[in-house]
Amino acid sequence: EAVLMGRALAERGLKPDLALVSTAVRTRQTWEQMHDALGDVEVRDEANLYNASADVIRRFVEAGEDEAGCLLVLAHNPGVHVLAAEYLIESAASPAVVDKLSGGFPTGAAALFTVDAAGRCAYEGFLTPRSLGAPSL
Repeated sequence: EAVLMGRALAERGLKPDLALVSTAVRTRQTWEQMHDALGDVEVRDEANLYNASADVIRRFVEAGEDEAGCLLVLAHNPGVHVLAAEYLIESAASPAVVDKLSGGFPTGAAALFTVDAAGRCAYEGFLTPRSLGAPSL
């Protein structure tokens, strides 16, 4: 699934300049599976992303905005799911989009957002391994 997600992101032109990766074994393994599809990426292992709250992950995102045109954060639920939901609400996403994410944030999923010069997020998409054709386990 990680290889599939890496390819899907690359096919959409989303090749991060910087990847912030939790130091958990599983996230490190996920990154190892994804990185070939994404090319040359600066990677920072971040112990504070391990089981981080949405507020902590948000601080990492905000700090990374000035460093990278495209930032990838590889962290854990529930923090990632909560932050994605907060970004949807802040960007006044449609109820249909909010409903889509309210169903959960499966392992290996990616929420895609752009950030404007004022720091406002806009929803760009939500990818799951299943939506990309991975078999259900």
